[in-house]
Amino acid sequence: MHKNLIFVFFLLASFLDLKAQAYEYTIVTSIESVVPMGIGRSRIISSEEEINYQDFTTSRTEDSKKQNKSKRSDAKVSNFDETKILNFYSATGINFQNVASNDAFLSSKVNKMIEDGWELAFVTSGVESDAGKGDGTGIFITRFIFKRLKS
Repeated sequence: MHKNLIFVFFLLASFLDLKAQAYEYTIVTSIESVVPMGIGRSRIISSEEEINYQDFTTSRTEDSKKQNKSKRSDAKVSNFDETKILNFYSATGINFQNVASNDAFLSSKVNKMIEDGWELAFVTSGVESDAGKGDGTGIFITRFIFKRLKS
């Protein structure tokens, strides 16, 4: 009798787990300038509105050469958070105090996202750095991809 009860319990528990879990995702991007002397612009950006990519997508095939005629201005979101952070470089080179300050900003943002029910799923980064004399531009970009269960 006791074994049957345990078997039924595990059988019921396995059915509860069969429901597929659906997630929603959001992205937070940090853009850190590598332009010296505070000339660059460094920010943490997060969108506050959703956009449907399908409204701006055209499927092209061998038989259909139809091009996407949507306007770029229609694709831009108007509601987003923009947090000013510091540039990596000062006049004398890498400013480690700025790096530590940016880490504090990003930690604060990540902790707030987690507090709001998001889970950090992925982090990806890239860089476009100064290509030599006369370039004077560059960014370090990091995308923080968060997920949470859809309600």
